[in-house]
Amino acid sequence: MGENTISGDLMDSNALVVCFGEMLIDFVPTVSGVSLAEAPAFKKSPGGAPANVAVGVSRLGGSSAFIGKVGDDEFGRMLADILNQNNVDNSGLRFDHNARTALAFVTLRTDGEREFLFFRHPSADMLLEESELDENLVKKAKIFHYGSIGLIAEPCRSTQLAAMKIAKSSGSLLSYDPNLRLPLWQSEEAARKEIMAIWEEADVIKISEDEITFLTGGDDPYDDEVVLQKLFHPNLKLLVVSEGPNGCRYYTKEFKGRVPGVKVKPVDTTGAGDAFVSGLLFNLASDLSLLEDEKKLRQALLFANACGAITVTERGAIPAMPTKEAVLDLLSSSAP
Repeated sequence: MGENTISGDLMDSNALVVCFGEMLIDFVPTVSGVSLAEAPAFKKSPGGAPANVAVGVSRLGGSSAFIGKVGDDEFGRMLADILNQNNVDNSGLRFDHNARTALAFVTLRTDGEREFLFFRHPSADMLLEESELDENLVKKAKIFHYGSIGLIAEPCRSTQLAAMKIAKSSGSLLSYDPNLRLPLWQSEEAARKEIMAIWEEADVIKISEDEITFLTGGDDPYDDEVVLQKLFHPNLKLLVVSEGPNGCRYYTKEFKGRVPGVKVKPVDTTGAGDAFVSGLLFNLASDLSLLEDEKKLRQALLFANACGAITVTERGAIPAMPTKEAVLDLLSSSAP
């Protein structure tokens, strides 16, 4: 796979990816395979899926911005600085004087998978008001990316719905990663209802096998018919199912298929899905024709798989997000 297959060098000034949602501090144990109670120490790491994607796009050489809210505290200012250091436009970030930046303690099991303990009572990200929304920034988005965590509580829920509406009416491509975090929701029913309530707004959706099982009420996540009949809506341009080390499946109105994963030794899966999304959106932002061209789409998804693979070789999400050079190196070294 050569350099010419990735169109990121042609990024134009209109190729802005705007990510909306939560940014927080992940505390990751310094050793794997222990419970939170047993962990001897934690490494603090910036996180939050939409923020991870914004940094991921920028790290690859793309243009990105983040919209959200953090506490007016040490951690909040640190997160604003991290966006800045990674060339992410943080002009849409707001600071709350009365609420803290969200924290998440992440347990790494021996297989590198995670368990979460969240501190949000409420945290600043839940309190973004519609009046604080940078509408001009939303209107500039070629791609507007978001998750479902912003839908859990008001006022952030209304703010997210308003931002999606502005983006849609401005001609942005809407990208949705539900990023299911059940411990944050009041109930499974509430999570399923809210996640599906905005399903048909999106042009591009990324989901995992676990999320398919959850959203369909227990159906087989590997059955194409389940995906196409229950989750592929008429407005959708692309549905991608991420399968971790096994790669991903893709579905459009015209074609469907699978792209293999890129093999690495996993250390921490935190941020892998977000790195995958950033790899896909980085390529989509520079060339929307990927959605109609299966060969180009497969190249972009292999690139995205490699982004996810590199991220699992290091602890934390944002610190592990790859550069374009690292991705191309991995792909050339692992090519058959």
